[in-house]
Amino acid sequence: MYKRVLLKLSGEALLEKGRSISPSSLVYISKEIKKAHRRGLQLAIVIGGGNIWRGAKDGNGMIDRVISDNMGMMATIINAMALQSALEHQGVSTRVQTSIPISSIAEPFIRRKAVRHLEKGRVVIFAGGTGNPYFTTDTAAALRAAEIGADVIFKATQVDAVYTGDPKTDKSAKKIKNITYMKAIKEQLRFMDTSALTLCMENHIPILLFNLHTAGNIKKAVDGEKIGTLIK
Repeated sequence: MYKRVLLKLSGEALLEKGRSISPSSLVYISKEIKKAHRRGLQLAIVIGGGNIWRGAKDGNGMIDRVISDNMGMMATIINAMALQSALEHQGVSTRVQTSIPISSIAEPFIRRKAVRHLEKGRVVIFAGGTGNPYFTTDTAAALRAAEIGADVIFKATQVDAVYTGDPKTDKSAKKIKNITYMKAIKEQLRFMDTSALTLCMENHIPILLFNLHTAGNIKKAVDGEKIGTLIK
């Protein structure tokens, strides 16, 4: 169904039993990506860094916001390197590109080069967020998706869909199967920040949110099966 996909992963997806980067989580995620990475699919990934450092939240006012966000961006690079290694263990050809110059371990983000890697069947992992403080990795995902001309953003999360409230605390929360960008913004549904949603809306990039921890979901999404919540 899709030719070029951007997969957004949270850093928390790598957490397990107090370990910031769990080998078993890496194996699971890399195997799920391999299942979905069929011939002809061009797959890019943006990964967060919340398992290591959550920017302003972890800074807690004791660390300057800009410095704290820069620390968070470097955390995403650590995660990208770990994911690259796990994918290559599965036989998936991978490149890491960073928004922050760090040429000794990864390529700088160059749009044309990224697209060329995708055309050659390599998975490209975009790390370092946008390269600027005050922006989340959700916004980085929306930005990179627009830059590479992605057909869709897959936001693989810890929940199975977008709900009207927090299903953990609100028993009346209802699952939403389809919603528009504007309605999601107006109702302040907190599955993605407003700047990312706005960027997707302006560039007509649909978002499919689903549970990463349900085996086979990434492949189902690639195949066009109806899972999770579609925002368009």
